[in-house]
Amino acid sequence: MSAPSYESNPILDKLPKHLKQYIKPQNYDDYTAINQAVWRYVMRKNVDYLSKVAHSSYTEGLKKTGISIDHIPNMYGMNRILKDLGWAAVAVDGFIPPAAFMEFQAYNVLVIAADIRQLEHIEYTPAPDIIHEGAGHAPIIANPEYAEYLRRFGEIGCKAVSSAKDFELYEAVRHLSIIKEAKGTDPLEIRAAEKHIEELQDNMGEPSEMALIRNLHWWTVEYGLIGTVDNPKIYGAGLLSSIGESAWCMTDKVKKIPYSLAAAHTAFDITKPQPQLFVTPDFAFLNQVLEDFANTMALRTGGLKGIQKLINSKELGTIELSTGLQVSGNFEYVIAHEGKPIYFQTTGKSALAFREKELVGQDSNKHATGFGSPIGRLKGINIAIEEMSPRDLKAYNIFEGEVVSLDFVGGINVSGKIITGTRNLQGQIILITFEHCTVTHEGKILFQSKKELYNMAIGEHIVSAFNGPADVKSFDLLDHELSKTISNKEDLSESGIEPYYQQIRDLREGKNTTISRHKVFAEVKKRFPKDWLLSVELYELAVTNGDITFAQEIKNHLENVKRDQPKLGHLIDDGLSLMDNPKGIKV
Repeated sequence: MSAPSYESNPILDKLPKHLKQYIKPQNYDDYTAINQAVWRYVMRKNVDYLSKVAHSSYTEGLKKTGISIDHIPNMYGMNRILKDLGWAAVAVDGFIPPAAFMEFQAYNVLVIAADIRQLEHIEYTPAPDIIHEGAGHAPIIANPEYAEYLRRFGEIGCKAVSSAKDFELYEAVRHLSIIKEAKGTDPLEIRAAEKHIEELQDNMGEPSEMALIRNLHWWTVEYGLIGTVDNPKIYGAGLLSSIGESAWCMTDKVKKIPYSLAAAHTAFDITKPQPQLFVTPDFAFLNQVLEDFANTMALRTGGLKGIQKLINSKELGTIELSTGLQVSGNFEYVIAHEGKPIYFQTTGKSALAFREKELVGQDSNKHATGFGSPIGRLKGINIAIEEMSPRDLKAYNIFEGEVVSLDFVGGINVSGKIITGTRNLQGQIILITFEHCTVTHEGKILFQSKKELYNMAIGEHIVSAFNGPADVKSFDLLDHELSKTISNKEDLSESGIEPYYQQIRDLREGKNTTISRHKVFAEVKKRFPKDWLLSVELYELAVTNGDITFAQEIKNHLENVKRDQPKLGHLIDDGLSLMDNPKGIKV
């Protein structure tokens, strides 16, 4: 068995194999000095600004999680600190499927995209990156109430049923995030990808549970505000990690709405700034709305609508019957009578479980081609099979060795010889095994056994229907294959400026004090007249060292950069203002 590509800990050890397939090594040495400068700029600016507008948990969380302003966080170091909070972090490659993302949260694991945005996208990127995840999500989980919301959200969210269109949209968004963050992508290709997303969003049909809960996730975990509509504070990671949107969201141009279940039905566009945001009065209220939403999910309502959602999703899912028996597989069809399901059928590998533990002898090898069973009550009998005592079962000839013909309400008939029964811990019959069995619906044969035994599920109702298997060990879920993100490291090296960033970084950190800041500035000014961030870093050093003449020279150069590239003006001004108007940005 090969060694994992990450350093594990007790929390990560509990992850199931199908989640571990998404984890990738962080490869910390791959971060360039430019990457580090981007992190440092965003963090310095954010901490300075967010100390005024973010929820107090953010700045407190920065201290607790040990996230540095000056260095991109190392996952190993983060995990040592997060462990004390009952959490862990793993690196992944960009977007991963929403259900997997939420399931990680259910295990108290933060998913962190290891890549970092390009300098050109320093304010905002649609691609998940370590600034968004590390600087946005990680600090706020130091608040215990919010951390529990995040865990609970993952626990419920990973059970939400998707539609086939959801996955198509997810792949389209992932593709856009990859090409938009890759250097040299043709603008026409980006526009085509954006148009494709717009077309998909306009033709999604009725939103699935996953689509609705992703809306809740977006308007809370990513773009949430807390407090009052008139005086909100930021806690959403998307806002905490975006120096552009964190300022924009506090203006009157962004409508503030009291948070409610209506957020689940409010769509978002990942490619544009948000026109409105929701404000929760406190973190406890987030859980209240989440529970209200969960009450609408098939997870809790079950029934005909629940199994129909699984059929429409075309994905692996589970139904739970009133006896606690759980059937997992790809649901093919359901037969209904008077608005209630009376027979269901899966196709392909299926498995039976009880309380998330696979039943012995009822695995996917046993049910390799599907599983079907009637549900409900027997005709003319007022007591459900699951409620029958041993005496009742004997009275109705439902016991070992009897040849029976069972007529269910709705027209399902099961005929055959009873071999045995399986009971749950409460003593209820949950499964009856037949030989020489025939199952019909109004005379049409649904199943006919020759040599194989037939297992009939027992349960009057479907009490729950949810995404994924009951027991994750029942199925081979190691099928993760996503398009890879594109590394820009080589492009940065070839541009020629990266070594100068490295020299200034080494100088600031005391690794090489012989470097001439004046010579570096002269080279940058001559060879890379469009670059601005390194000059901002040099300005900081000049002011810190009291070299006012040099600082003014750099400032004059940056004025020329602003004149030639007006869109960079506010970024340059913000960088200079951190030194010109110091307010204490240490955490």
